[in-house]
Amino acid sequence: MSRRSLTLLKSLAKTQTRSVTYMPRPGDGAPRAVTLIPGDGIGPLVTNAVEQVMEAMHAPIYFEKYEVTGEMRRVPGEVMESIKKNKVCLKGGLKTPVGGGVSSLNVQLRKELDLFASLVNCFNLPGLPTRHENVDIVVIRENTEGEYAGLEHEVVPGVVESLKVITKFCSERIAKYAFEYAYLNNRKKVTAVHKANIMKLADGLFLESCREVAKKYPGITYNEIIVDNCCMQLVAKPEQFDVMVTPNLYGNLVANTAAGIAGGTGVMPGGNVGADHAVFEQGASAGNVGKDSIVRENKANPVALLLSSAMMLRHLQFPSFADRLETAVKRVISEGKCRTKDLGGQSTTQEVVDAVIAKLE
Repeated sequence: MSRRSLTLLKSLAKTQTRSVTYMPRPGDGAPRAVTLIPGDGIGPLVTNAVEQVMEAMHAPIYFEKYEVTGEMRRVPGEVMESIKKNKVCLKGGLKTPVGGGVSSLNVQLRKELDLFASLVNCFNLPGLPTRHENVDIVVIRENTEGEYAGLEHEVVPGVVESLKVITKFCSERIAKYAFEYAYLNNRKKVTAVHKANIMKLADGLFLESCREVAKKYPGITYNEIIVDNCCMQLVAKPEQFDVMVTPNLYGNLVANTAAGIAGGTGVMPGGNVGADHAVFEQGASAGNVGKDSIVRENKANPVALLLSSAMMLRHLQFPSFADRLETAVKRVISEGKCRTKDLGGQSTTQEVVDAVIAKLE
């Protein structure tokens, strides 16, 4: 082969860095409608951040926006119809009043849309110092039953009974989702979190279901851990965990703990998915409404919802836009010049948005 040919081949090798990662079907580029619920507290700030970035990217989506607050008795009918029609929703935090008999709109959404799987990805972001390194945990939580079934009543004055409901059907399908997620994302281990040493029937049924599903995935390591030991192990050695599958209440606690370990609730993405619908939001529920002072100062951290939006774009089969958004966010975090107060900086929400837009390619 001539020297000229060798030079040409080397030149081509240097310039051809883009690989074919996604082959769309005809019509896949048509803009998709997404229901948008800004929510309470910092919700309008961080959802507006997403709107700005999506517009800057010319992402093939458009939002149908509805005002919903956590103090409402129910999610308005037109909002539910919009989500059912669009199949996908992006939402800010909805405040759930403590006590008073007002039910959680978040729980209502999960039940009515059968969003049986909650997924929170807790991982180290390059450039953001944390106590532990090599953290990359996915918490998959059953979202429709357990202590969140809402079956409470007063037996006699001063005595309240709250029922925990566990079914084989819901336990099996969340276990199947966890193992399927691990298989499709090249994850190596699934850990079932439980308290079957005390709740022998309820959590025992959950474990039995996980074990049956695990047999169908011999290439994935399966183990079990009691929830109190799990919390201690998370704080001590979080890098040992990969995918975690949990009943409803434990998953909420474990996901928020893991988020705090990996960098804070302001940077962890998440979503809720069922057979027909998906709702994306900040991954960890702690801080998703925020303090009034953060709202007044316009210093809410939009990173978690921006990364959740990248998850949403992949769900909608727009992987290139998802990659661009995620890469831009990670570059801003890595540089460290533009960070909100929870990450050790003093930047406003808008300053973070502007920085992310500037990093888009």
